[in-house]
Amino acid sequence: MKILLTGCAGFIGSHTLDRLLADGHDVIGVDNFDPFYSRALKNANIASHIGSAAASPQRTSGSFELLEADLADTRTYQKLNFLVGSEPIDAIIHLAAKAGVRPSIEDPVGYQRSNVIATQNLLEFAKQNEIKQFVFASSSSVYGVNPNVPWSEKDAVLKPISPYASTKVSCELLGHVYSHLYGIRFLGLRFFTVYGPRQRPDLAINKFVRLIEAGEPIPVFGDGSTRRDYTYIADIVEGIIGALHYDKTNYEVINLGNDQTVTLSEMILTIETVLGKKAEINRLPEQPGDVPQTWADISKAKKLFGYEPKTSFSEGIQLFVAWRNDHSTF
Repeated sequence: MKILLTGCAGFIGSHTLDRLLADGHDVIGVDNFDPFYSRALKNANIASHIGSAAASPQRTSGSFELLEADLADTRTYQKLNFLVGSEPIDAIIHLAAKAGVRPSIEDPVGYQRSNVIATQNLLEFAKQNEIKQFVFASSSSVYGVNPNVPWSEKDAVLKPISPYASTKVSCELLGHVYSHLYGIRFLGLRFFTVYGPRQRPDLAINKFVRLIEAGEPIPVFGDGSTRRDYTYIADIVEGIIGALHYDKTNYEVINLGNDQTVTLSEMILTIETVLGKKAEINRLPEQPGDVPQTWADISKAKKLFGYEPKTSFSEGIQLFVAWRNDHSTF
């Protein structure tokens, strides 16, 4: 297959790129290298697939072309059409987005542009080029403060409490419009707290491991009772690949989580155990936009494409720390 993958240099995107190329697919990757975190980290994520590294033993049978561009800019799609050429794109995997709940409160207009307008443009591109498979990275944040756990896609009333979450709801609804009007199969995957190698440096697990290793205090918002459904990156990629090949219905929103919850205090204890080092905690007030718990009902993903997360939280932390030890500069 020939696949357009957005956000290809990011955390989830680069792991998805690895898998697509390993499976022999040809990939056009788009990334704007947003300065939200270091470009050097994103370059490292895809280094084995570009430039002089193309001849590396890691190189796989699929081909890869990279376009550095802004999906909210309509001029990007002229460049894309040129790259595509005469061989049509079979599917779009749209992972690019301006990320982060707390930063979105400071820049709601920027999040609307990067997330909603970019997705609108990409759906137009899919319509014009008759691309019928569109896999979209949504988020568990769309559920907002929802006491009915585990969270199910059947919960029709969504009450997002951050601009970031509202953009993801908007994109899911845009997908429904394009699915209904133009026959595009739109699969909105609601990711639940993804972690693992290459995780963004601002996210809690990565930040806590770095700070505990350095003997510095970790910022803990609230009393440690907040709960998250942590999902290891390899399991998320399996779900993305499952959605890529799904062909039964034309519109679905689907939870991709681990179907377990871990408290913030339990998360810190697990990291301490793996590192063999005690954390120094800087207790801070709860942050606006954060939800008290997330918990995925993943029965739909299991039913539709056999999604079955395999990595326990303890094992995932061990894998992340092992990766950190091999990539100490990150």
